[in-house]
Amino acid sequence: MSAADPSDGRESRLDRVTLAVAAVTVLALAARFVGLGSRPFHWDEARVGYWSLRFLDTGAFEYRPVAGGPFLYVVERHVLGLVGASDATARAVVAAVGGLSPLVALLFRSRLDDAETVGMAGLLAVSPALLYYGRFLRGDLPLAAFGLVVVGCAVRILDTDDPAVARRARYLGAAALALAAAASAFVVGYLVCWLAAAALTVDQRRLADAGSDARAHLETAIARLRGTTRSALGAVGVFLLVHLYFYAPRTGGTIRPSLATAEAAFVGAVRTFYGVRVAGRRQGGEHQLLPYLSDHVETLVAASAVILALAAVGFLVDRYGRGETRPVVAFHAYWAGASLLVFPIITEESAAWLSVHTVAPAVVPAAAAVGLLVRYASRSLARDDAVGVAVAALIGLAIAGQLGVAVMGTAYGPTTPENPLAHHAQPADDLDPFVADVSAAIEDNEGVDVLFYGPTFVANYDDDPDRPPASDEWGNRLPLPWYLERMGAETDGVRDSTALERLDTRPPVIVADASQRSALSAQLTGYEASTYRLSLWNREVVVFVRA
Repeated sequence: MSAADPSDGRESRLDRVTLAVAAVTVLALAARFVGLGSRPFHWDEARVGYWSLRFLDTGAFEYRPVAGGPFLYVVERHVLGLVGASDATARAVVAAVGGLSPLVALLFRSRLDDAETVGMAGLLAVSPALLYYGRFLRGDLPLAAFGLVVVGCAVRILDTDDPAVARRARYLGAAALALAAAASAFVVGYLVCWLAAAALTVDQRRLADAGSDARAHLETAIARLRGTTRSALGAVGVFLLVHLYFYAPRTGGTIRPSLATAEAAFVGAVRTFYGVRVAGRRQGGEHQLLPYLSDHVETLVAASAVILALAAVGFLVDRYGRGETRPVVAFHAYWAGASLLVFPIITEESAAWLSVHTVAPAVVPAAAAVGLLVRYASRSLARDDAVGVAVAALIGLAIAGQLGVAVMGTAYGPTTPENPLAHHAQPADDLDPFVADVSAAIEDNEGVDVLFYGPTFVANYDDDPDRPPASDEWGNRLPLPWYLERMGAETDGVRDSTALERLDTRPPVIVADASQRSALSAQLTGYEASTYRLSLWNREVVVFVRA
């Protein structure tokens, strides 16, 4: 290749972009792993952690929609078995997915310029909602990351003329789609948002082109995405294999190849999902839309206002500016807009983690706004326009400062009701003293180690929480079952003082509702009592530990 070959510049440009995105990814990983275990487990995290440990112990697993997608349980079993169970190691899977998510920006570099590509990577790294829930054991962040990979692979297929590159992107996209389906039931919302965004983008293209060649563009795009029959069948095969791996039931920790296993993974999983998430919702699971929509928007404004503002600027300038509109910016803006309505409708609980599903697509139009600022600064610098450079610098510092303040107040902020991303089921107290006291108390104990007391925590029937679903009374114990299971504590429960009196030997640890502290203190001589707040409000327990 000669020195005059223009592709030299192209290769070096791509190398610089790749290195910059890689550097951002390293910072994103560090931001997620530093102090990963400092916050006690949320109730939802405790459910996933507990049932992952039970899966590790028994080797038995089957998909239960009430417990979320199977992705985390299957992966957690291997991680916890390999490195041991702690708050940090359990969250490491989500942290790794979130930390690596800036690499997704490289799939979009054919549609974004250098600054926009690096800007997208940076926003994926530091967006408060993505950072907070990238340090949280739920499937929302993995779903968002895999969803972006699916769309990025579609962009890659549409823009390449190399059949081998298109084939690899098609297979990667199929695997990412299967992983998204395994991560969370919210994948249904993604499919709806994608369809709505695609329809609006095509319509925008039709209007921009006055209808002359919009249909031809659409037909060409569909043909490219489909590819050859062999390539399409290969992508379907990849999707089915990944889906089978996560949804197949396991006995003894392994998948037993059989027609029954395939039926359970494909037909049974869909039937069960429909029965729980669709038919079950019709039996008293409906909710009003406006309160959920209001909560969703309020959380977005409180924690992700900078991202939303950048996304709005990027979309509006792209749509109504002087230059040619770009479908990739429009698609993601419409995707984010559709999510504002879709997720408050399909969710069963109004929670801050819904913001992840709006912020993730919004980073693309937000990156377009970052590109606008960088280009304005570059032109001002080239013209020796000191005022323009100063204005660009001030805007950039304001954006970075606001993001920094939001990150420190949410992802690394206190778990109090004032934190807009902290859900009410997040313990308000540090539980490390609980773990230390209980571990020391049960070290040489034989028999029951921890006894739960009262109807709040003990069902009036034989409750087996080894597999979901579990009773409401067992749910009231959360997140303590995760901590007790990881230390190997044997637990039991009694519903009243009569049953407590009948015990031949009282366990070294007894847990009760905080309202029972005075009554039990008279019976439990020789025990020291401590109170813990297991949520941001309305759930306190008293823990009696034998001195």
